[in-house]
Amino acid sequence: QEEIGRAIKPFYGDAAEDKLSGLLKGHIMIAVDLIDAAMKGDNANKDAAAGRWTTNADSIASFLSSANPTNWPLETMKGMMHSHLDLTTREVVAHLTKNWEDDVEAYDKVHEQILMMADALTAGITKQYPNKVKKP
Repeated sequence: QEEIGRAIKPFYGDAAEDKLSGLLKGHIMIAVDLIDAAMKGDNANKDAAAGRWTTNADSIASFLSSANPTNWPLETMKGMMHSHLDLTTREVVAHLTKNWEDDVEAYDKVHEQILMMADALTAGITKQYPNKVKKP
């Protein structure tokens, strides 16, 4: 989470680094709460954590969109974040139910989706700051 925050610092500054790092750390901690509640069969806390996770994802999407609205439209960012939550949830469910085939398949989908998000974020920065991005 901190490395991702540091990656945007040269383009968006210290405050943006801190904000994104904090949102991403929150994202992980909420996921921990959600998984813990699911493992305990605590549906009330699981549902509450899922709600917080969605709110956090929307906050990440809003933050990114506000930094680069032309290249990271809000609805696109929300779509990416919600897809990430859905795929990660499928992976967790498969793992907790010991459905190893689905677990591996879900992991692969999460991995592909995260790489797609990284590419979209990189493309957005490159378009917004073409003179700051070193070409290979």
